Parts: sequence; structure tokens; C-alpha cells
Amino acid sequence: MPEDQSDNKLESNTRRPHIWVDADACPVVIKEILFRAAERLALPTVLVANQLLRVPPSKVIRAVQVAHGFDEADHWIVEQALPGDLVITADIPLAARTVEKGVAALNPRGEFYSAENIRERLNMRDFMEELRSSGLQSGGPAPFSQADRQAFGKSLDRFLAKIKK
Repeated sequence: MPEDQSDNKLESNTRRPHIWVDADACPVVIKEILFRAAERLALPTVLVANQLLRVPPSKVIRAVQVAHGFDEADHWIVEQALPGDLVITADIPLAARTVEKGVAALNPRGEFYSAENIRERLNMRDFMEELRSSGLQSGGPAPFSQADRQAFGKSLDRFLAKIKK
């Protein structure tokens, strides 16, 4: 059973779109952007991880700690997210599951996952994993940059503009 780390409950008589954050590997700067947007729009935002998370005191922001284990946070997010919500993740299999469910998915570098691009992303991920396991490929993604932060902010703003209509 996940542990809600916040004394604040999300207050809403009608369900508003939620932002679900796969928080284990989410860059701090992205969390800060999300916190500001959540407060500005009173948008329920839930950070999910298998470790203790710190979130600012808020009526709309909370943290949920799930059990330790492979993909526990992913399973919980998929279970909770509904069409109209947004999931923030760099985890391509999680993004695939949310997109399949009709939930928008955005990575921390500002790229939306879609039904059209997710299969290609999964194939590339699997290919790179094979290269790494055979010793042919090393390294990971490029360091997170200012351009990534700006791209994320613009993509988030586009999503938020759509839900405000």
C-alpha cells in the first residue's frame, strides 16, 4: 500500500486533470517547474517514487511512496492516471502504457510521447539495451541542459493551455 507523504489532501469536488510524476529520476529543475505550475493553476500534482520525497507544503502537491520493487511506481501511476491527465516520465515503457490508456505523457526534455512515436522509441530503447549488454555501447543520455528545461516548460505550457479551455 503506497504511503502518502503529505498531510495535505487534494481538494476538489470535481476531478480536475492531474499531473503524475515518475519522480525517482525526474530532474529537480523539472520538479520545480511543475510545483510552480501546480500552485499557479491549482492543479493536482502527485510525485510517485519508491523512496522518500520532499515536496513543498501545498493543497495541490503531494508525494506518494510506493513499495520498493521493479516498476512499482510505474504500476501505481498507470493504475491512477486517467485520460485528460499528464504523466511526466523518461521511462519509455511507462510512457507506452499511459499513452495506450489515453493519458498524455511528456518526458523531462519536453517531448510528448504519442501512439505514433512510442513504438519507435521502444524499439530504439531495446536496441540500445542490446548494444550495452554486448559491450558495444556505453554511456547514457546527454546531460540535462538549459535548452531541455526550456523545451519542457514550453511543452508543459501547451498542455496546460489545452486543459484550461
